[in-house]
Amino acid sequence: MSETDLILENVLFEKVAFIGLGLIGSSLARVLRAKGLARQIVASTRSQSTLDQALTLGVIDAGFSNPVDAVIDADLIVLAMPVGATEVVLRAIAKHIKPDAIITDVGSTKGNVLQAAINVFGETLPSGFVPAHPIAGAEKSGVMAGKVDLFRHHKVIVTPLDSTSSDALAKVTQMWKAAGADVMQMTVADHDEILAHTSHLPHLLAFNLVEQLASRADNLDIFRFAAGGFRDFTRIAASDPQMWHDIFLANKKAILAAIDGFTSQLDHLKTLIENDDSTPLIGTLTRAQAARTHFTHMIEKTPYLEAVMNNSTTPQQFIVQPGGSMTGTLTIPGDKSVSHRSIMLGALAEGTTHVTGFLEGEDALATLQAFRDMGVVITDPKNGEVTIHGVGLHGLKPPQGALYMGNSGTTTRLLSGILAAQAFDTVLTGDPSLTKRPMERIAKPLRLMGAKIQTTGEKGTPPISISGGQALEGIDYLLPMASAQVKSGILLAALWSKGKTTVTEPEPTRDHTERMLKAFGYAVDVQGNKVTVEGGGKLTATNIQVPADISSAAFFMVAAAITPNANVVLRQVGINPTRTGVIEILKQMGANISLENEAMAGGEPVADIRIQASKLKGIHIPEDQVPLAIDEFPALFIAAACAEGQTVLTGAAELRVKESDRIQVMADGLHILGVDCTPTPDGMIIEGKGNQGAVFGSGTIESHHDHRIAMSFSIAGLRASGEITIIGTETVATSFPNFTVLAQQAGLTIKVQ
Repeated sequence: MSETDLILENVLFEKVAFIGLGLIGSSLARVLRAKGLARQIVASTRSQSTLDQALTLGVIDAGFSNPVDAVIDADLIVLAMPVGATEVVLRAIAKHIKPDAIITDVGSTKGNVLQAAINVFGETLPSGFVPAHPIAGAEKSGVMAGKVDLFRHHKVIVTPLDSTSSDALAKVTQMWKAAGADVMQMTVADHDEILAHTSHLPHLLAFNLVEQLASRADNLDIFRFAAGGFRDFTRIAASDPQMWHDIFLANKKAILAAIDGFTSQLDHLKTLIENDDSTPLIGTLTRAQAARTHFTHMIEKTPYLEAVMNNSTTPQQFIVQPGGSMTGTLTIPGDKSVSHRSIMLGALAEGTTHVTGFLEGEDALATLQAFRDMGVVITDPKNGEVTIHGVGLHGLKPPQGALYMGNSGTTTRLLSGILAAQAFDTVLTGDPSLTKRPMERIAKPLRLMGAKIQTTGEKGTPPISISGGQALEGIDYLLPMASAQVKSGILLAALWSKGKTTVTEPEPTRDHTERMLKAFGYAVDVQGNKVTVEGGGKLTATNIQVPADISSAAFFMVAAAITPNANVVLRQVGINPTRTGVIEILKQMGANISLENEAMAGGEPVADIRIQASKLKGIHIPEDQVPLAIDEFPALFIAAACAEGQTVLTGAAELRVKESDRIQVMADGLHILGVDCTPTPDGMIIEGKGNQGAVFGSGTIESHHDHRIAMSFSIAGLRASGEITIIGTETVATSFPNFTVLAQQAGLTIKVQ
């Protein structure tokens, strides 16, 4: 098949007519031409020189001064002139448009475009009318400034109407996707309100600042010494004034509301500066800085993850070469569980809490941002240090919108307990992975305490909606399954509850919440598997040193245990007795592990952990150790594959409802790499292949965007015979941001692709 034949197969439209041919119109025309989406492209504009330039460039096949001449027989009409001219143009061409023609536009406002269409066509609008707005531009305008890649990696907002046909919407969407754009849908009203704040107001402010400074008598010096910040902020003031004049007037109501909000916030900042209110000022600036980072990440990552899960793009991968060594002294990042709780309790304490060793992974940062959204001043983090200006148990403020939990089930379940007792309503949401996690297990006991909480996703999953103002009562609650997150969520809600709350566990789970409550001066009674907290107390600020995370350290424990001649020291790792199941299990399997330099840090026991090459044997893992190693089993499955004999895990059904079904996903990966294993409802049977030579073959593993799956199969490369590719590894940043760096440092040949 020839190149010409391939282009003809892509044809969406026989004839496309552009009304207006500036930057946006000429760029879209270039896309249609380059992608072979239209057999004929014509345009109408009042400027003959523009038409001549477009013809010379080959952007169009014919040009007309009268739009009527352009739209005859066109099956797509693109309104690319200033938005203020929409009604005049539509009125001129209305009687000459084919009945089945598609009409779309590229305007920055949508309400006035819709009203113009209603004024011309009446309430019954053409079924082919599809308003749209590409959010892309450049400092230069005009037909010569057009670029075929202008829309690539930019958003295009489509605002279909009730009258819009599905065929018209599909074709317009396909056209913009062919341009490389990320196509989104929203209502006309939502579009105009959101764009007023995110696009129109910033342009208005940029124009205003430049005008203000240009009016000064010393304007030459002002502009001569302007720094990069001024140039960055005011760059958009170089845009087309006529276009922005039209936009400001067309979206008048929404822009005026945005200006009111801006001036109110500006007055607030002015007052803080006038009164030398240092803490609120740094809080405002820090929240703004963090919010930009946080929401930029959300904007960039969430659609990416959604696309990955729909198999429409290539996710991040780890490529692991076979063999390698495992030696050296490594510093593992801070404990995620302790990092979460340090932010939560520090925010609810009275006074200022300073945290060191804080894990700057995405999960813990989601917790930090949630409390910033509720008015808590938190400075940094920087190099693991965070300062939290606590607001007390009754000082949280209503967030402006839903609290975004990212991928963090810990944040979601613990924060549910805190928010159940607040006076305001909240909604908790997260990324596509989190919205598949079960949340009724925390919602049910909170309801027994009097909370009004609803899991609005299918099968009791997020989003979670919590109604404020509920009086909570203490309860006696027997956990149906061992879960530190559920236990902690109940204990945190108990801080505001009337009377005592007792949680009884079927098996001991990690006790970081109990330990940290005590560190903040709150009484906690622990009697075996029963934990009791009485409401009405207070938290007093303290300093918290976060130990290194034993769950992250587990990957290097297993890596050293299975690698010939290995000798690794992991510095100052938390060895909380409720977390050391991985050490006990590995020791029972014959691993050479010792603890050195034991000490206490922030109420948590820590030690240097030394691991040397071992001859592992298969075991039946004791069920009383399962809750103490629940997050480490993916790595332990790798150890079991390298052991002599059979390893059996039972009593671990919780693994099926983690970030992925870790039992099935690990079994699938082990099968691909040639390991004989059998998944069971609550565990796994693994036939170990011994302590000598290669255990794993080569293959491609799907991690299902589960960070622990990705890291576990990475260390399998140390005993593999060929290359292992692991797909979907971007979530490793949630718990272990520098995993690949440390792995390479220790001797594993791994790269990120």
